Amino acid sequence: MKNLLKYFKGYAPEAFSAPFFKILEACFELLVPFVVAAIIDNGVPSGDRLYILRMCGVLVLLGAVGLASTLAAQYFAAKGAVGFCTNLRRALFEHIESLSFSELDSLGSSALITRLTSDINTVQSGLNMMLRLMMRSPIIVFGAMIMAFTIDFKAALIFVLTIPVLTAVVVGITLKCIPLYSSVQKKLERVLLLTKENLTGSRVIRAFCKEESETARFKDGSRDLCRSQKLVGRISAAMNPLTFVIINLSIIALIYRGALSVRAGALTQGLVIALYNYMSQILVELIKLANLIISVPKTAACLKRVTEVLNTDSSQKNGTATECNINSEYSVEYINCSLRYKGAGADSLENISLKLKPGETLGIIGPTGCGKSSLASLPPRFYDVHKGEVRVFGRNVKDYNLTYLRSLFGFVLQKNRLFKGTIRSNMKLGAENATDDEIIEALKAAQAWEFVSELPDGLDHVIEQGQSNLSGGQAQRLCIARALVRKPKILVLDDSSSALDFRTDSRLRAAVGALDYRPTVMIVSQRVSTVMHCDRIVVLEDGAAVGIGSHEELLKSCPDYAEIYESQIKAAEGGESA
Repeated sequence: MKNLLKYFKGYAPEAFSAPFFKILEACFELLVPFVVAAIIDNGVPSGDRLYILRMCGVLVLLGAVGLASTLAAQYFAAKGAVGFCTNLRRALFEHIESLSFSELDSLGSSALITRLTSDINTVQSGLNMMLRLMMRSPIIVFGAMIMAFTIDFKAALIFVLTIPVLTAVVVGITLKCIPLYSSVQKKLERVLLLTKENLTGSRVIRAFCKEESETARFKDGSRDLCRSQKLVGRISAAMNPLTFVIINLSIIALIYRGALSVRAGALTQGLVIALYNYMSQILVELIKLANLIISVPKTAACLKRVTEVLNTDSSQKNGTATECNINSEYSVEYINCSLRYKGAGADSLENISLKLKPGETLGIIGPTGCGKSSLASLPPRFYDVHKGEVRVFGRNVKDYNLTYLRSLFGFVLQKNRLFKGTIRSNMKLGAENATDDEIIEALKAAQAWEFVSELPDGLDHVIEQGQSNLSGGQAQRLCIARALVRKPKILVLDDSSSALDFRTDSRLRAAVGALDYRPTVMIVSQRVSTVMHCDRIVVLEDGAAVGIGSHEELLKSCPDYAEIYESQIKAAEGGESA
């Protein structure tokens, strides 16, 4: 937790000022019972109205100063809590961005979103309350006990007995609640995951008539979350009545003891009222402290979950190399590479050896789940091999600075991802300083300019969230154009033409092949027509390369490739083969 103090940077004065003003307010509040006692013991019996008015003026002054201190404390506490959580949220987001795909796969997007939003918001609320009450309440409680000792030693012993009992109740309930709040947050994550899956997969759910079963799953998750929240709520709710019972029993004992002392002449009525006021102050503060304690376990649980992510180190260590040998004989080399995903029981890729020359085009084909995308993700180092070595322009990818390494690539992922904004802003994700002419050139090469030019706003056309106002083919072509804008040394097209018709796909391949900067191209596809014109083709089966060569060579030497060709091209009467 000490490491979290650095997130107060820039807000340390506010974090110290809030407790300071609360302490100041508490000190003024502790003086109030003595002033009231003076009015009762000195002003009322003598009928000295001027004295009573002066003491009332003192009470008003104490109240005004206390109010000013409270307002100052509220302001600084709010600013300090918001500043802390702003820094924490920024650091968490930056850390998430630095994690490798392996860690992101393990943590899950729903869990990370919960930590960035719900958890940090809970921390902010809890921290705000702690900055205001963590010093005030203890000072009032123990200050009231000390003031009671200055009035009557025996009566003050009631305070001494009461406070440990209250502390035991508060601490016991707190310790019980902390693990329960952690459980509640995990179940909340499950509900969020179910919600996300249903929203993103709504078409699939409706297509397979699974509305009722998905509704039942959501209800089960919600009921489980509700039960956990009710349980922790019942335990937390026991704190207030228990503290009320203990305090009220203490007040009864105090009044009884005070009555005996007044009868014996040891105490005045005003001092008994002062003792009662101090006990009442303790009651009020313990109610506030109870609310604070209730929020502390929740805050601690959420903060722990956030720090778990912050303490998750990336499995990829960043290299230092920021230059490469463009004139190297090979642009990409796989040397006896094997890949196993985190938590998997077997290798997804096994003993792959392959070399690509600059400007060469490689096709990667095979059945679903054979490792095509995995193979394409190794050169930009989305995942690291656990055996063998991957080289880019003659250097091990682990030696490169990740930012520099990935700047060499244009990568079109298997799933299209365009962001809400204009077409121009999406294209500039590929190259921030790209001009409109360069963007248009990339759109033409990606076969996207034909429909973009017909849009009323052209490059200023706004893409909605989830690219909902584009067809699948349009989105794919824009993603390809975004990769081409940066003029990459190595272009990876991971099944990026699956939504395109054969004619558009053919024109796209021809345009990519005619690019003047001649990138090395890796094409992942399940279509023979997409890869058959590549310089070389690698055929994968269960993570192993069962054939490497040109289209003609593989038809003769690789039965798996010949079978795919027969099923897709030769057996399709009237089908296109180009």
